[in-house]
Amino acid sequence: MTLRAACLGFLAVAWVAAPARADDRDVLDYRRHLMITLNEQSAALGMILSGTVAGDAAAHLETIALTASYAAKAFEPHVEGGEARPEIWKKWPDFAKRMNDFARKTAAAAKTAREKGAASVNVLDALACKACHDLYRDETKR
Repeated sequence: MTLRAACLGFLAVAWVAAPARADDRDVLDYRRHLMITLNEQSAALGMILSGTVAGDAAAHLETIALTASYAAKAFEPHVEGGEARPEIWKKWPDFAKRMNDFARKTAAAAKTAREKGAASVNVLDALACKACHDLYRDETKR
């Protein structure tokens, strides 16, 4: 048996043996990591658009869009805690719409940036994070 075959066999067994459901702490940690990624990518995009550094604005917008789509799904399990306010689940249709709109708008902004250049993107419209945070994020729990 080759080393590669042994490693693949181990990974297959580990994958099958993995628990099917994350515990609440894992859900909260996953959400936190996604939100940190969104924040860091937005900061990097801001540096590029302000001319502080050279970079690919479209690539950062694509990363934000992809991460936003994961973030929208990460809140589907009703696990309260972290910086999330309980209003998320009390007003789920509004929250879900906002998260899905965020993912859609950033994907559209990324496409526009790729096709027409970053200067043609309304980043403030695509990255309307504050409006959602004002309603659904408890910054005192940082």
